[in-house]
Amino acid sequence: MDFFNYWIVVLLMMIGLYIVIAQDNLVKKIIGLNIFQTSIFILYISVAKVFGGTAPIATDSADLYSNPLPHVLILTAIVVGIATMALALALVVRIKMSYGSIGEGEIREIDRQC
Repeated sequence: MDFFNYWIVVLLMMIGLYIVIAQDNLVKKIIGLNIFQTSIFILYISVAKVFGGTAPIATDSADLYSNPLPHVLILTAIVVGIATMALALALVVRIKMSYGSIGEGEIREIDRQC
C-alpha cells in the first residue's frame, strides 16, 4: 500500500505547526494555520478514497461504491476555513491600526507599557 499521501500530510502538519510556533508575525501565523488545515483536508480525502469505487448511482454494473459524504464535509470545511481566514486577516488589519505593528512580541510589549 502506498503511504505517499500520509507522508505529505505529516510533512504539511509539521510545517504548519512550526510556522505557528516559530513566527512572530501574525499574518505568517495565519498562513501556518491554513497549511495545517490543508493537511487535515488531504488526510480526510485520502482516507475517504475507495479504490475501484464508483459514484453512488444505482447501476447493475457497480459492486463497490464510494461514499461522497467525506468529500462534501471537506468542501464545507474549506468554505468555513476561508471565512475564518478572512476574519483573522480583518482582525490583523485592526491590530495593525491600533498598535502599529503585527509582530506578536511588539504588541505584547506595547500592552505591558500601558
